[in-house]
Amino acid sequence: MPTPQKKETRMSKIKVMLVDDHEMVRLGLKSFLNLHDDIEVIAEADDGEEGLEKALAIQPDVIVMDLVMPKMTGVEATLAILEEWKEAKIVILTSYLDNEKIYPVLKAGARGYMLKTSSADEILAAIRKVAKGQLAIETEVEKKVEDYRKHPALHEDLTARERDILALLAKGYDNQRIADESFISLKTVKTHVSNILSKLQVSDRTQAVVYAFQHGLVAQDEE
Repeated sequence: MPTPQKKETRMSKIKVMLVDDHEMVRLGLKSFLNLHDDIEVIAEADDGEEGLEKALAIQPDVIVMDLVMPKMTGVEATLAILEEWKEAKIVILTSYLDNEKIYPVLKAGARGYMLKTSSADEILAAIRKVAKGQLAIETEVEKKVEDYRKHPALHEDLTARERDILALLAKGYDNQRIADESFISLKTVKTHVSNILSKLQVSDRTQAVVYAFQHGLVAQDEE
């Protein structure tokens, strides 16, 4: 009687997509990841817009996403992907540690946030963890998140209207012009400006504008 043959059980590979505008970063990461039997890089994109399209079309197991890219930033692409495909597993891989990049993507549902200063093995471990549905947050990022929870940024208390007024202050507008642009009275503008200074704990408009630029509340190239 012939002995039954054992079926080979192949381990299913983690299908990864890389989104980064630097070709050498993608090339190095792809070469390293493809050395491992349980991982396969199946797609690449060199900007957020292409990353969004390919992610939704291919639906890889894990998306490794840079943040600062042309056409569409990694923050925008991450938010757009998760809005359309809530189960997407995204690992942010970036050089940036600033709050305005960390919190939106983690709040939206990114499962990992790693720095490009991390070792190759740490990035590999993060991809494997996220593929299993776990979180993979770089230690420095975790510290910032914890610190933020204990001490929320001052501008979190600004209302939508106050943020609009702050953006106009950053353009160099005086109170009268802000009133005209916003269709509100001069007295109301003065009240808003006073509230902004109080909430940001600064003493004048210039310091408020500096704060706004430092925390990414207004674009540097805004005229």
